[in-house]
Amino acid sequence: MKLILLGAPGSGKGTQAAYITAKYNLPHISTGDIFRENIKDRTPLGLKIKELIDAGKFCPDDLTVEVVKERLSKPDCTEGYLLDGFPRNIFQAESLDNFNQPDKVIEIEVDLSKIEKRITGRRSCPKCGGSYHVDFLEDKEVCPSCGDKLIIRKDDTPEVVKDRIEIYARQTQPLIDFYEKQGKLLKVDGNQPIETVFEEIVKVLSK
Repeated sequence: MKLILLGAPGSGKGTQAAYITAKYNLPHISTGDIFRENIKDRTPLGLKIKELIDAGKFCPDDLTVEVVKERLSKPDCTEGYLLDGFPRNIFQAESLDNFNQPDKVIEIEVDLSKIEKRITGRRSCPKCGGSYHVDFLEDKEVCPSCGDKLIIRKDDTPEVVKDRIEIYARQTQPLIDFYEKQGKLLKVDGNQPIETVFEEIVKVLSK
């Protein structure tokens, strides 16, 4: 089974990706993870990507497509894959169709106003790595696990979150239309509890 997972920042996409890959025994392929791994290992690709990032530029589509194409050629992808973070635009989607066409595309639909509240309410512990939400902290400003002062990550500030959501919506709508026309789009209500969302994903995939 060849799958693509779409979901806005804070939609729970990462959690659902872990559930899906475990149940269907699929490799979880995230372009972000591939880029970070190459940067860490200082591969030629990693050095090229780091140079682009340091210059404030995005990785060009043709390079991103080649990275994914090479990853999907590996033996663990013979029976299928779960793509996360790719494709991001129509060029990438059409390129993917040319070398490893997906079977289904799952879109986790969420109320964007709820997402903003969900993300901006996150607090992180710089000491132990714990992650919490203000709804469950009861006005505490220290980590329940180690007692260190909790912080707001730069990515979780209202301004950044709003910008990320707007970019996602702008980029993703053409993809949703693209896969809907192909009859491959499966929509799931992501405003429900995690377990319920996963049950819906399993249900739509079994049809």
